[in-house]
Amino acid sequence: MDGRNLVESLLRWAHVVAGVLWIGHLWFFNWVNANFVQTLDAEAKKKVVPELMPRALFMFRWGAVFTWLTGVVLLGLVYHMTGLQWADPGSKHAMAGGVLTLVSFLAFAVYDPLAKAIAKTEVHFVLGLVVVVAAVWAFQSVGGFGWRGTAIHLGVMFGTIMAANVWMRIWPAQRKIIAATKSGEKPDASLVSQAGLRSKHNTYLSVPLLFTMLAQHATWAAGYVWALPVVVLAGWAFVYWMYGKAAAVKGF
Repeated sequence: MDGRNLVESLLRWAHVVAGVLWIGHLWFFNWVNANFVQTLDAEAKKKVVPELMPRALFMFRWGAVFTWLTGVVLLGLVYHMTGLQWADPGSKHAMAGGVLTLVSFLAFAVYDPLAKAIAKTEVHFVLGLVVVVAAVWAFQSVGGFGWRGTAIHLGVMFGTIMAANVWMRIWPAQRKIIAATKSGEKPDASLVSQAGLRSKHNTYLSVPLLFTMLAQHATWAAGYVWALPVVVLAGWAFVYWMYGKAAAVKGF
């Protein structure tokens, strides 16, 4: 038995299961619960929210942890221990590639203050696309990554930002929102706005993220530098459409 292959397959399984748990709840919050909760009066919210949200958020945040952890281990095993990330097997970009790998993990440090600064503006899509194009260019031209390496490190960037949003912005805000709702008080509007915006950002990142998780097999895109930005735009278009579609669905 190939022990390495066994470990990788089990990790992939765990990665996908955790990802379904995490992103499934993310979509539930944004496309189902966000519209449902608007139909509740204050007294109903006082009863429903403290019972529903802690349970759902438990699955949500721990799904994020295990998706991220298994993803990091897989990144090391599948890419960095085999050199699969390089465009050229004899790449001389090792130092630059290492720095850019670190950047993909630390991107939240730039994203977080930027997200706060532009929270009340409408430039999220434009700025996000600029960042995606710049990241793809840097991974390939500076880091020496090939198609697979570029796609997976863009996924690392998206996934790390999303997981950090869950634990550092969404969950802390939701704890206070739930407590206020339970006591019959109106939640702090700034916390509601923060949790909602970061959850929305995560939803837009989630669809392209899923593609990067599968991109090792998308060899059709290997010869096209622009493939990833186009995929990201297509994913964002789908999410935008889903927000509108979800809001139009009514109860009986």
